Amino acid sequence: MKYLFLVLIWFSGVVLSNAQENNTKEIDSLYKEDHFYAGVTYNLLDNKPTDLNQSGFSLGFHLGYIKDMPINKNRNVAIGIGLGYSTNSFNQNLLVNKDSTGDFVYSIIEDDQTYTKNKFSSHLIEVPIEFRWRTSTPSEYNFWRIYTGFKFGYAVINSSKYEGDLGRLKYTNNRDFNNFQYGLTMSAGYNTWNFHIYYPLNSIFSKDVIVEGKQLNLNVIKIGLMFYIL
Repeated sequence: MKYLFLVLIWFSGVVLSNAQENNTKEIDSLYKEDHFYAGVTYNLLDNKPTDLNQSGFSLGFHLGYIKDMPINKNRNVAIGIGLGYSTNSFNQNLLVNKDSTGDFVYSIIEDDQTYTKNKFSSHLIEVPIEFRWRTSTPSEYNFWRIYTGFKFGYAVINSSKYEGDLGRLKYTNNRDFNNFQYGLTMSAGYNTWNFHIYYPLNSIFSKDVIVEGKQLNLNVIKIGLMFYIL
């Protein structure tokens, strides 16, 4: 299903881009650009404890709408403010469990322990704010762009899942997760294909989470592709 979603994103971007190229219509001197976006990222955990490792693919999918507001006469510089949705998964060896009192406890899964699944995931509502520069004109639909900005997100759902020697463990809306996530963003590229990076400014977990005697300051860098659609 994930690979199908990737293909659909790519296909929709190419089709809409070609449609724009082939469409002949009256030139709009008050044009705006790139209202919708769709993207896929690889989620790279940063500030990990020594023994915490990622495994498999940790992916993020991103969709949303951005209101484009040009701020110069040529309309190739703009401010963008939007609303979007993001789902992210993280496959790794950090076990999330509960003790006898019902409190969450965290530990690194040992090498001699067998498990088939161990991940946590999140679903966020996001507000991207971008400063946008591009080489577009009222009649040119293929252009270079550099969009930098800030993204604020709120996790409406978080969950952790484990399947292995300890059985099946699943927890939803863990209070130790930071529901508020924010960081810096940049998208740059030509036409449909754009490199995208998100650099976090806060941790995935609260300051109360301790692993191996130290505070867990785990955060996530997201690197991938972003598709902008008029």
